[in-house]
Amino acid sequence: MYSVKEIFYTLQGEGFHAGRPAVFCRFAGCNLWSGRETERATAVCNFCDTDFVGTNGEGGGRFPDAATLAQAIAAKWPETRAGAPFVVLTGGEPLLQLDAALIDALHVEDFVIAVETNGTLLAPTGLNWICVSPKGKAPVVQRSGDELKLVYPQAALDPSHFADWEFRHFFLQPMDGPNLQDNVRASVDYCLANPRWQLSLQTHKIIGIR
Repeated sequence: MYSVKEIFYTLQGEGFHAGRPAVFCRFAGCNLWSGRETERATAVCNFCDTDFVGTNGEGGGRFPDAATLAQAIAAKWPETRAGAPFVVLTGGEPLLQLDAALIDALHVEDFVIAVETNGTLLAPTGLNWICVSPKGKAPVVQRSGDELKLVYPQAALDPSHFADWEFRHFFLQPMDGPNLQDNVRASVDYCLANPRWQLSLQTHKIIGIR
């Protein structure tokens, strides 16, 4: 059984694949915050901007098996099937539910599979793209992958902490909220001084899409 908040088709808004058409499958639940506003202040990750509670979003629900969920994801991709079908598994924390059966079922549907995770759980094999976004003081065990995307600034996390981690791409993403403009400037300055890092903007918010 898989609990999914929502499944929708849009453009990836951030990171390496920004601008790429993708089906997003947002799993319900997270291990760093309950999703309840009354508990935000004490959560390990207290700046989350995503609703991942419940299964009542567009395309959401409880799916009894991997094939059923994979078919629901495939139904969101355009019927022309032009281009490589691309799915982003996100949350919440998708690795609480993602397993080998779902990865196999999505590959049967010809999807390129990306996951966006906080890195506190090891990613299963068979994924095509692993994006890790560390949060606060949560211990990270997934220290390799394709993309490390650090929301910046975080008091407990300096980008230099990740110097020896095995990722192909390193992104700083300005933390949203009332200090966004200051955070953008700080992110730009850090990237200019440390060119291993690239700037990631949440372009979906800028252009007004999901």
